Amino acid sequence: MTDFEAMYRADPDPWDVADRWYERRKRALMLAALPRERYRQGLELGCGTGYATLELAMRCQALRAVDGAPTAAAHCRDLLARHGHRHAEVETRTLPGDWPEVPAAGYDLIVVSELAYYFGATDLRRWLDRCVSSLAVGGDWAMCHYTPAFHDRRQDTAAVHALVDALPAMQRRVSHLDPEFRLDIWRKQEGAMP
Repeated sequence: MTDFEAMYRADPDPWDVADRWYERRKRALMLAALPRERYRQGLELGCGTGYATLELAMRCQALRAVDGAPTAAAHCRDLLARHGHRHAEVETRTLPGDWPEVPAAGYDLIVVSELAYYFGATDLRRWLDRCVSSLAVGGDWAMCHYTPAFHDRRQDTAAVHALVDALPAMQRRVSHLDPEFRLDIWRKQEGAMP
């Protein structure tokens, strides 16, 4: 797997998430597509340096952001602190094995951007199961992934999103296909098993 920690140590913003038009546009579309204005408990998996996290913190009463790279997580934590978002926590965890704590009622929002295609088949299945079981009934799950091929991708974006489409508990509410990325949002259905 890609050594993201080494990338963040070499360059604090290796994908130019703060300024690149692709990143700013993708982030704005994802945030605008979220079906609810406010969420009770949000979980962002793969928060990176925190630019989406900052926006999500304004929409969630409580937010937990997770990244596997300690340097990226520290940047995200600092960014949130500078903007006074004390209700947002940032954790360094290796997914899917080191899963964050899930509130008793579950998360009513899970956000994933540019992460799921890095997992091998077994870890991806485990990760998908954990996302579904962590999501509250009626909760929204947003995933946004780059679509063109690149060297360290382990899964195809369309295939990853199709796996979520196939989950009985999930119903797609939003879909946006762009030449550079795919954005889908699903809602966990009433009567779905945790």
